[in-house]
Order: sequence, then C-alpha cells, then structure tokens
Amino acid sequence: MADDETFCYRDGELYCEGAAAERIAEQYGTPCYVYSTALLRERFKRIRQAFAQWDTLVCFSVKSCANVSILKLLAQAGSGFDAVSGGELYRALVAGADPEKIVFAGVGKTAGEIEYALQEGILMFNVESRAELEAINEVADRLGVRARVAIRVNPDIDPRTHEKTTTGKGGTKFGIGIDEAEKLAGEAAGWSGVELRGIHIHLGSPIYSTEPYERALAKVVPLIERLRAAGCRIDRLNIGGGFCISYTGEATPPPQEYAAAVESYLEKSACAVIIIEPGRYIAGNAGMLLTRVIYRKETQFGKRFIICDAAMNDLVRPTLYGAFHRLWPARSEEGMPQVVLAEQEGFDGIPTELVDVVGPVCENGDFLARARALPRLEAGDLLAVFDAGAYGFSMSSNYNARPRAAEVLVDGPEHRLIRHRETYGDLVGPERQFM
Repeated sequence: MADDETFCYRDGELYCEGAAAERIAEQYGTPCYVYSTALLRERFKRIRQAFAQWDTLVCFSVKSCANVSILKLLAQAGSGFDAVSGGELYRALVAGADPEKIVFAGVGKTAGEIEYALQEGILMFNVESRAELEAINEVADRLGVRARVAIRVNPDIDPRTHEKTTTGKGGTKFGIGIDEAEKLAGEAAGWSGVELRGIHIHLGSPIYSTEPYERALAKVVPLIERLRAAGCRIDRLNIGGGFCISYTGEATPPPQEYAAAVESYLEKSACAVIIIEPGRYIAGNAGMLLTRVIYRKETQFGKRFIICDAAMNDLVRPTLYGAFHRLWPARSEEGMPQVVLAEQEGFDGIPTELVDVVGPVCENGDFLARARALPRLEAGDLLAVFDAGAYGFSMSSNYNARPRAAEVLVDGPEHRLIRHRETYGDLVGPERQFM
C-alpha cells in the first residue's frame, strides 16, 4: 500500500487503510492514536532494502513508538531494537525481540540496568562516557562475563535540526570526543569485563540532508582505522538514526539517498556489520491522533480557538519543539490538500479560517497548531493530526491528571485496541495503597 493510500479521503471521509476514522473514534473514543500495520511494515522494508548491500542490522528506536504490539509486529518482520532504558529493554523483550538484536544506548545507564542487559544477553552497549565504561566493566566482571561495547563518538557535527534534538555537536551531553575516544579505547583494551567491538554515532533527528552523515563518517572512519592499527577489534559501525520524514506532505529524501551518500564511507570502514537505528522514519507517518472538538471559542481580541479533547499531554511536540503537524477534519468533501505548510493562510477552492487548535490543559503552551488555516469546525467534529506515530504517545503524560489516550492498530479493514484508554483509577493505582 502506497503512503498516500494509507491515510486518505474517500467520498469525503478519512480512512486509515480500510477503516474509517469516524468509526474508529466512535468505537474507541477520543483522543486516540491510530497506526497502520501496512505502513509500519512497508517503511521497515524500505529502509532495510536501502542498506541491503551491507550486513545491516536495523534496530528500531523503541523511544519513538514503544507499544508492545507495534514492537512485536516489527520483531516479526526481522527488526532489532535500540533501547535507552531498562524499561525499553523490557518492552522489547516482552514483544519477542531477539536479545542478540538489541543495542542499549543512553548517557545514564544504572548498574541495575547494565546487569539486566547483560543477563538478558543483548548484542552490545553504546558507551557514552569513561565513567559508564568503567561501570559496565565492573558489573560484567562481577557477573563473570564480557560486555560487547561500541564507543559513541561525538563528531561535533551540526545536523541542522532543532536544538533539543541535536545530539552530535560538541557541548551536548552525548558521546565522547574523537581524541578522548581514541585514548579511552587504548586504555580499555586490557580491561577484563569489556570488549570494544564498535563505533557508534547519532547526530540528532530529523535530519533532512545526507551531508551531516557524510561529514561525521569522514571523521569516524579514520578513527576506526587508527583503532584497528592499535589492535582493537572494530567490526561494527552504528550510524544511528535521524532519517527525516515529511510533516507537510512535501517530498523528502528517501532512505536510498542516505545509503548512497554514505556508501563509500561504509565500504572503507570494512566493518562486518552495519547498524542503523531508525524510529521516526518507520513510525512517524504510520500514525495519526484523532481528537474531537469540544468547543469553538471566538474572543473580543480577534482570536478563534478550536478547543479539542487532545492536549499537550497527548502530543507535546508542538509545545516542546514548535513542531508542525498537518491537521484536517475527518469529514471533508474536498479531502485534504496534499501539501500543507506552516505559514499557509488558505487553499484554492477550500473555504478556511485561521484558528488556534488547543487542548484543555491549563497552560498557554497547550496547543496543537497556531494560526492554522482550517475548514470551519464545530463542537463534535472529528479532527485528525497526521504524522504523529513517532514521539506522540511515547512522550505523552498524565499532566493535569489526564488519562492517557487509547491506541488502535489497523490492518486492512480490521482494527483492534492495543492499549486501553487509562481510567481515573489507573491514575491513582500506584498511590492508593499508601493512603
């Protein structure tokens, strides 16, 4: 199924695959996240095929979309997983992941998390500091095992994405500088609990150009050569994730373009295994958030507000990053324009008005869209927030004591609940026994 056939309008009604959005909302309520099985599988297939000329392990980024049913779907398709906490590791294992296809990243792994990962037999750790490598060595020694590790290098490259999602620049908390990494690798060669097997980079997300990857690998490949010359067995190169998706409907670089741009560097690295860690590319366009309009509000100050039952606690990206998501009514005789831009004030042939789409949370920063051109919406109308499959539900919270949304997985005309809507009882469950 092509991308533009997955979430599309038929006779004025929005569908996900073969299921009508309105009927999904009626059955499961709103707000709810809706995911496409077909598009999740297709996006995983595309990125794996783009890097197929190498022995590439695709490790889906659990943090981007952590529902165990979705992780299970990807595991069955052959995916590995990138975990950044013990909880993410647990989710992946519950979903049936092969531990030998799991990499564990993150700057603050605790001794308990390290022990858990070693006991489960994960593939390797991405190490972010000397202190962390020492901790892994100590835990591994205590358990009588050797931990496979990759040093996460900070190549001091600006990927030109949002400052809060930039991770490959000097001055961020992520990774180890190249000179420091080379020194640490030499020192750790004699440690009994760790085995240095790889180099890892992750520059940030989303990255709309191949050029940052090329500049980073131009620094990293010579490091690999120097480490090998010093006796280190480096046979795995992890180039991270961050591959872009379109939030506007405009074309973006496909995975093949990224793969072609880094081909010469990957070949020169002579690594037996290449690892990539996509999350957004696989899940982002494969999910949408459905929300009902509660009220329409027009003020004496000239503002029009569409107040919905979804809020910043359900989708924090617009508030946190100023992120743009396309929004459109689930019923629209004209369908939705193919391309919707942030500053667009209208569309030919479609009557619209400029509105702020907001939620019920008691913060002025609670919004899904500002100054957005939309067809007139009234209380009870269903609104779809597109391209919300990555960092949508996974970043949601219970702020304002709001139960988190339901999650629904669509497969052709069929759909099923994969996470029930939280209840008020769920909110106080961990506290009730202490009253």
